[in-house]
Amino acid sequence: MIATRRGATDSTPGSRSTVVEPARGAGGPILAVRNLEVVYQDVVLVLRGVSLEVPQGEIVALLGANGAGKTTLLRAVTGLLGVHRGRVTKGSVELEGRRLSGENAASIVRRGVAQVMEGRRIFAELTVEENLRAGGFTRTRAEVRESHDRVLDLFPVLAERRRSTAGYLSGGEQQMLAIARALMAEPRVLLLDEPSLGLAPRLVEQVRDTISELNRQGVSVLLVEQNAAMALAIASHGYVMETGRVVKDGPSAELLADQDIQEFYLGVGETGRRSFRDVKSYRRRKRWSG
Repeated sequence: MIATRRGATDSTPGSRSTVVEPARGAGGPILAVRNLEVVYQDVVLVLRGVSLEVPQGEIVALLGANGAGKTTLLRAVTGLLGVHRGRVTKGSVELEGRRLSGENAASIVRRGVAQVMEGRRIFAELTVEENLRAGGFTRTRAEVRESHDRVLDLFPVLAERRRSTAGYLSGGEQQMLAIARALMAEPRVLLLDEPSLGLAPRLVEQVRDTISELNRQGVSVLLVEQNAAMALAIASHGYVMETGRVVKDGPSAELLADQDIQEFYLGVGETGRRSFRDVKSYRRRKRWSG
């Protein structure tokens, strides 16, 4: 079982977002991506020396426009590149200092990494109950029963709809089901790809609060989002990607206050610049080498 940790909430002036103090990790990163390069079809170079870290017990936000390489990075972590004719050509992915690169997807899930894909990707023809049990395919029956009870406690709406066909759930309920299905594997690291995509503001708040609660329960999170305000409100650290590279990173509070981030990712400030890389204050800082 995941140990519960206490969190604190505060309000950001001038914003509806709730800033949640994430659980702080005592040791090194639980997940580390080091100088990663990825090629599709042996021709298209998509990731170009990407490095980032997810500290134990924290939420890290990964921001960027469509095509920046965020989803490719998640595929590299979870062993799904091969399905899309991609491969890692340089660098590594490590979980608690042990290499993940080269392992298959099922092995990576067993190691404690789970992903919620963009667009939810639930099994629409199956019931809520059947979707949840599919998420525990790497675990024993006893472990599945234990996770099943915990997940339904966390998502009471799914407990009410457990015999409903998943395709008939609302968009918000389907997103909750996608997260719940991933939690059936009892991950230590949860990768979320655009969980707020297509949801109404009220449902975005529910997703945000759910991610914060999971973090308080001890799950480390890598949150890929275009909704920068939501992501940075609950994350401790953020990275910005463009054209396959990390172009900026820092504590979330600093990124929220950064004029360039406000302009390009929060929709305020000047207009007319084509790219974050055009900003005069941009300085690329390579944090890791090798």
